[in-house]
Amino acid sequence: MSIWTRITEALSALSSGESLALVFDRLRSPPERSVAFTIAVIALGAKMAKADGLVTRDEVTAFREVFQIADDDTAGAARVFDLARQDVAGFDDYARRITAMFQGQPEMLHDLMEGLFHIAMADGIYHPNENAFLEEVAGIFALSDDEFAALKVRFVPDASPLPHTVLGVPADASLEEARHAWRKLVRANHPDALVARGLPEEAISMAQKRMIDINRAWETLSGKHS
Repeated sequence: MSIWTRITEALSALSSGESLALVFDRLRSPPERSVAFTIAVIALGAKMAKADGLVTRDEVTAFREVFQIADDDTAGAARVFDLARQDVAGFDDYARRITAMFQGQPEMLHDLMEGLFHIAMADGIYHPNENAFLEEVAGIFALSDDEFAALKVRFVPDASPLPHTVLGVPADASLEEARHAWRKLVRANHPDALVARGLPEEAISMAQKRMIDINRAWETLSGKHS
């Protein structure tokens, strides 16, 4: 069964007037975590897409890039996007519900933030309002300043992609410390590990750029020490 079919089923209550935010409360169980994750990215992404005052075709297309949406499922994905834009709940309400849903799984919230950065940069512009939006969501998700900075340097061209920031180690970290961080990130971002923690298979491609950035950072640091 397509994840979009499952999402449509999960959202069936919306036809009776229930808010999209409340749908999250019924998706806490592990079997539905991938559905919850997908709805969360699209719902918050739709809210963020309005942060710069304009929802562009590029931002909408970014959802397809993150989730590899098949042509047959485009309508289902668009419906979730539109529902999120129309829902009266604020993004902070969404973010708090999502935080509670993934309690004890900070890596899922990190994955979600990565999807939001991808969408924010889809039009090639990192708007100050988008930055403010992402900073506030990151705060609700309890991401550290270093974690937020590591995401920002990978996605925003004006942010210098310092290799130690990408790996999450101090600027004066030893080569061995950097190697340990790199190996830990590689293990954590293996496709099997992503699926095991509930990331939908449709979103695994999102991690491909992450691995490229992680490996490039390690190559840069290790090259400096050779």
